[in-house]
Amino acid sequence: MKLYMSSQKLGNEIDVLKKWINEHNNKILLIFNALDAKSKEKIEFNIKEDTKLLQEIGFEVKLVDLKDYFEDNKKLNNDFIKYNACCVMGGNVFVLRQAMRYSGFDEFLYQKFSDNNFLYIGYSAGSCVLCENLKIFDIVDEPIKFYEKNEIIYNGINFINYIFIPHYESNYHKVNLIQEVVEKCKIENKKFRAVRDGEVIIQ
Repeated sequence: MKLYMSSQKLGNEIDVLKKWINEHNNKILLIFNALDAKSKEKIEFNIKEDTKLLQEIGFEVKLVDLKDYFEDNKKLNNDFIKYNACCVMGGNVFVLRQAMRYSGFDEFLYQKFSDNNFLYIGYSAGSCVLCENLKIFDIVDEPIKFYEKNEIIYNGINFINYIFIPHYESNYHKVNLIQEVVEKCKIENKKFRAVRDGEVIIQ
C-alpha cells in the first residue's frame, strides 16, 4: 500500500497523485465519516470541496458513507474490491476509527496493506488514524462514543510506527492543542512526525 499522508487537504505533492493516475487508473473512494459528528452543512461543504480537489487532479470520485455498511461488512468488501485508491477526510479521529471498525473498512485496509497497487490518501484525522494508538489525540479531539455503539476505540490501524501530528505550526484553530501533543510526545519519548499544513509524508 502506498500511503499519502497530508496535514491538510491534499497538500503540496499532487504530482505524485497525478503520476499514480497515469500508472493505474483514476477511480477513488472518498470517505467522509470523520465528519459525522459535525453539522450537515459542514459535512456537505467539505465533501463538495474535497470532491472538487480530487476531480481537478483527474480522479473519478465515488462518495462513500461507511454507515451504509455497519450491518453488512461483506457488502463493503464486494463494493470496494474493484477500487485501488481511497481518500479519507479529516475530522474527529475517534469517530473515524469507530466507523472503520463497524463497517469493516479497517479489515479491508488490512487486506490491501501488502498490495503495492493500492493508494491510501489521508489528511488530518485520515492520517492520524494510521498510528498504532490514538489515545494522545484526546488532547485535540473529543473521544466521543458515536453511532450508539457505546465504544471508544483507541487502537489505531497501525500502518505507521510513529504518531502523525498534523497542523503543526499552521493556521489552525487548535494549533495550541497540537503543540501540547508534540510536547507530550517529547516528554513521554514517543516517536512522532509533526507535519505542517501543505506538507505530505509518502511511504
